[in-house]
Amino acid sequence: MPEPTTIPLPPCSYLNAILSYEPETGILRWKQQLGSLALIGKEAGCATKGGYRRIRICGVLYLAHRIIWKMQTGEEPKFIDHIDGIRENNRLSNLRSVANQENRKNKSKPRNNKSGVVGVSWFLLRSCWRAVIYINGKQIHLGLFDKFQDAVAARKAAERNYGFHSLHGKNIELYPKPASLDREIDNES
Repeated sequence: MPEPTTIPLPPCSYLNAILSYEPETGILRWKQQLGSLALIGKEAGCATKGGYRRIRICGVLYLAHRIIWKMQTGEEPKFIDHIDGIRENNRLSNLRSVANQENRKNKSKPRNNKSGVVGVSWFLLRSCWRAVIYINGKQIHLGLFDKFQDAVAARKAAERNYGFHSLHGKNIELYPKPASLDREIDNES
């Protein structure tokens, strides 16, 4: 499966000229006024419905975590993984540059998941539980099970075997934000 393409970021020198990064909060702020919304000192961009922050630069929307990675490392990232799964936590210590396949190994549980475990579903035709895992875009059948717990165990063993992140499949919204983010919100009130 080919990896999706990403829009190249502006040069690092330009990003550092127009934006400042606060490593303790993970926030980008405007250093220059680039329009009526891009005011000096104001947090850059806005949050998407998916929880990511996007920033418009020269008419192009970029994801804040990609900008931060390039500003801090000088490298053009392919994909950035939020290690703790909290999309608004853009501290450099929470970001890692990965290939698309690696990024897929640290995803939250889909909202339409009915079993509560990614890769485990009820197989109506056989009246049993089915466990699967996707690797490099291909489905690997892990087995059919009479007991839900056995299907879950097979899926978790496959996740360990294929190097999935320990937070993969967790409902990330249930995890509390880091205490420092809560303090920042309280201070702004």
